[in-house]
Amino acid sequence: MNFFDLSGRVGIVTGGNGGIGLGMAKGLVQAGATVAIVARNEAKSQQAIQDLERLGGKAISVLADVAREDDVASMVKTVVAKLGRVDILVNNAGTNIRKVPQDLSLPEWHQVIDTNLTSAFLCSKAVYPEMKKAGGGKILNNGSMMSIFGASFAPAYAASKGGMVQLTKAMATAWAKDNIQVNCFLPGWIDTELTQGARKQIEGLHDKVLARTPMGRWGHIDDFAGIAVFLASSASNFITGTAIPVDGGYSVMG
Repeated sequence: MNFFDLSGRVGIVTGGNGGIGLGMAKGLVQAGATVAIVARNEAKSQQAIQDLERLGGKAISVLADVAREDDVASMVKTVVAKLGRVDILVNNAGTNIRKVPQDLSLPEWHQVIDTNLTSAFLCSKAVYPEMKKAGGGKILNNGSMMSIFGASFAPAYAASKGGMVQLTKAMATAWAKDNIQVNCFLPGWIDTELTQGARKQIEGLHDKVLARTPMGRWGHIDDFAGIAVFLASSASNFITGTAIPVDGGYSVMG
């Protein structure tokens, strides 16, 4: 028996057209899953689908703003209509506005919280009936080192990611009876468009990250293929409500 075989499974990856989401989608399709890339930029999503197809995978694009309840409901219906079921949900959509608390406006606060946290609630709630109908499922939530550490420039982001860890625990306990496992992965400092912007805004960030990371490098999106397959597969059937760092050892350094 191959515990990591995802053949016949259907996964949704929000924000899956780039960064960590694309890295996880790559892992899922290489393990045999069919993936729906959910995002707002169709051109970028089509490029991601080409990347996945080059790996021998099958993927579709669904346009949606996952912070909007109507969009999420329509998205899930589209995935089920085109692919037949939903077995895996990766709540990966995210954004950040880097300002100290006193400079962050209420609309900016809501933008970050809604994109990062409310979207995970809406998408999870929307796929729950489909997963229950299928006899179980896997939900993977993108947390962050900011759920562990504080940062002066990320009040809304940190709040959203701390909330993501607790939302993971709540859904895990609520849906265990339905054979739905819900887990959170905590990315460290990963080389993405989001962190490239951070390095431009925050002086000395690059060197500080390297100094604290035992593995001595920034993470790559491909570092998330394995954790995606593990948490989406039967290999993790007795694991739920956890928050697993994927950070090159950053969080264990004193």
